[in-house]
Amino acid sequence: MEDELEPHDSKTSTAKETVSPEQSSPQQETFFNNEEADVGFSASCLTTAELQQHWRAVKQEFRSIKLLFDIPSARITEQTISKYVVYQIVVIRSGSYDCKRVAIERRYSDFLHLHQELLLDFSEEMEDIVMPRKKMTGNFSEENIAERRVALRDYLTQLYSLRLVRKSQAFQAFFTRQELKAAYNLLRGGRFSRALEGLQTALIIQEKLSSHNPTLVIPTLCAILVCQRDLEDFDAAFQTGRRALPTVRRYELRQYHGPLLEALVDLGYSLELPVAQLQDELTRVRDAPHGQVSLVSLKELVVQEFV
Repeated sequence: MEDELEPHDSKTSTAKETVSPEQSSPQQETFFNNEEADVGFSASCLTTAELQQHWRAVKQEFRSIKLLFDIPSARITEQTISKYVVYQIVVIRSGSYDCKRVAIERRYSDFLHLHQELLLDFSEEMEDIVMPRKKMTGNFSEENIAERRVALRDYLTQLYSLRLVRKSQAFQAFFTRQELKAAYNLLRGGRFSRALEGLQTALIIQEKLSSHNPTLVIPTLCAILVCQRDLEDFDAAFQTGRRALPTVRRYELRQYHGPLLEALVDLGYSLELPVAQLQDELTRVRDAPHGQVSLVSLKELVVQEFV
């Protein structure tokens, strides 16, 4: 079970001078006044636009993000010795138009595995939630498949309504583990274009599910950077790294801090961008006496995932 992750407590005096948060209510203003004295990164290393993006991300962590689940279609798959139904799942952010909609596919057995995993930790919370059952006959009829699509959609909605369940590793993994595992296998095999497609799909879903813990997307962002760099899309890789860096700083993710900075410095040189501040930060991170920093490259770190 995961509680909301608290950022590392460190102070800076430059963030407040560089950019102000967007107009907010008195309660939000109180939060920002406190947060400006409690930011785990150096504002001098970010542009105004990047700081504004960071503040929006910080604000988003404290908003209640509601999601809707849809299973708009299903298909029957037949193999040599098996036949099963694959359900298409879409996760939708409610409250505003969600322009980032991607679909994943899961079998009934995947839902059943999720249910069994969740019961190990949340049997009391889930005592009123019933997993849709298979029927004795007619499981491949159009009518029964349509009924089960609705039942499985409602099942996911019920799970999401339980705070501890929706923050659990099992619930999160149900939506992304298959895509991430396939993408990392492709990455290790040097098939970066296809790996990038899978990683970007997983990232969209992760961002919707992980507002309580923004660190969950960092491994995926770093893997995306590696693919973009190896595809020689240096500008996109640099922007992806910049996107990950504030969270890595804020939560002191030392495993990623050094390798990510090193990758950004190298990309900055390739793009002929000023990287003196990033280079200075990398030197400080390497020389820091308060804990070891990963000495492996970002790619070496990334390929260790899902091994």
